[in-house]
Amino acid sequence: MSDAMVVCPACGALNRVPEARLADAPTCGRCHAALFTGKPVAADSALFDKLVGKGSLPVLVDFWAAWCGPCRMMAPAFETAARQLEPRVRLAKLDTEAAPDIAARYAIRSIPTLILFRQGREVARQSGVMSAEAIAAWVRRAL
Repeated sequence: MSDAMVVCPACGALNRVPEARLADAPTCGRCHAALFTGKPVAADSALFDKLVGKGSLPVLVDFWAAWCGPCRMMAPAFETAARQLEPRVRLAKLDTEAAPDIAARYAIRSIPTLILFRQGREVARQSGVMSAEAIAAWVRRAL
């Protein structure tokens, strides 16, 4: 049995969780917050780098902006997809206006854009609005 390295969405601490216990509502060893809430994590630049670079779970990131109508339209579907995919996949939202450095690093040209990361590397990318079912199916195919 192997362990997953899970980044706490509340404090950013790295937590070792046995993979067989990921669905058992694990909490952070530092701040005791739930590691999985069934909702996407709102990530800033620092938390994004931890989620993608330090955690061992695949991470699906929604690159969005508050002024973007299609982004707001897809938000409920992305939240539903989080309930379907956690705890095997971490879902995060990154506001491209608040973190332009990350948006530039990944050459985000249109939003919403979803990027799936595994072991710190981009494995799939999709732009445009998707339903929750389409998001979950796309992630499962890519992994």
